[in-house]
Amino acid sequence: MTLTTRSIAAAAIAALTCSAPALAQESTDPIVIPTHNWSSQVVMSHVVGQIFEEMGYTVEYVSTDSQAVYEAVRLGDVTLELEVWEGAFGVAFSEALEKGGIVDAGDHNAVTREEWWYPLYVEEVCPGLPDYQALNACADKFATPETAPKGRFLGGPVDWLKHDQERVEALNMDFVVVNAGSAAALWAELAAAEKEGRPIVLFNWTPNFIEALYPGKFVEFPPYEEGCKDDPAVGPNKEMTYDCGNPANGYLKKAAWDGMEEKWPAAYAALTKISFTNAQIAEMAKLVDIDEMEPEDAAAEWLEANEDVWKPWIE
Repeated sequence: MTLTTRSIAAAAIAALTCSAPALAQESTDPIVIPTHNWSSQVVMSHVVGQIFEEMGYTVEYVSTDSQAVYEAVRLGDVTLELEVWEGAFGVAFSEALEKGGIVDAGDHNAVTREEWWYPLYVEEVCPGLPDYQALNACADKFATPETAPKGRFLGGPVDWLKHDQERVEALNMDFVVVNAGSAAALWAELAAAEKEGRPIVLFNWTPNFIEALYPGKFVEFPPYEEGCKDDPAVGPNKEMTYDCGNPANGYLKKAAWDGMEEKWPAAYAALTKISFTNAQIAEMAKLVDIDEMEPEDAAAEWLEANEDVWKPWIE
């Protein structure tokens, strides 16, 4: 972040907080915030981190695997997690809660969905969409030289652990799962396919800036049922798991190390109040992925433009 940008952000926050009672710095130890490999989470982490810094805390950012982070929070190696997506991380989060050491710090207002997705023009070459059986009947339309005669599904990075291969097998789909190396690679492939009018089906999620750029729809798999990811008896295939879609209206939670409230009580109180909407999260991602800002600068700009949103969180 440039000195000018940081100064603007600090001045904006100071102006709003100078009339409020000072927030004590309960510990000089840093609050450790993990960052992952998608833009909204990184920007959100810096938004919250910059707020904590202006409250008097020291903050550190650590790049952390998005699945292993729940164990890291539980052990206190990192302090919190700001984007617990139900579809991707619900199982890992629940397992960590059962072990202890991690607490549910509340929900965002945002409603999430993570699923196979296609741009709207694909319906012209694959009638019957968004039903997954119609997609499977058109599998050859999505074939590439590396997957032919089967179709290609372009998944997210391997470490996102979406279990797409298990779903393909459980629903007997004529698709090969190919994982992109990054979120940016997903969007580059989508842009190229859209320019060429080429059929593509890939992993997408909401909230995400992509929905404002490319009209499209999520594929409709058998509806999600509790247990379909770990109990073969749940779902249409009684011999396999992952024979369902992801939750269509999933939660987006925050999590914290269970020692955070005692060590940094004012920061923990602010964390429980923080709640972003779909539109706000999409805007955070856009600042990086479209406007090509650095995450730190994007966070400072978001804070300056949304004082009415975050000011109540620290009062």
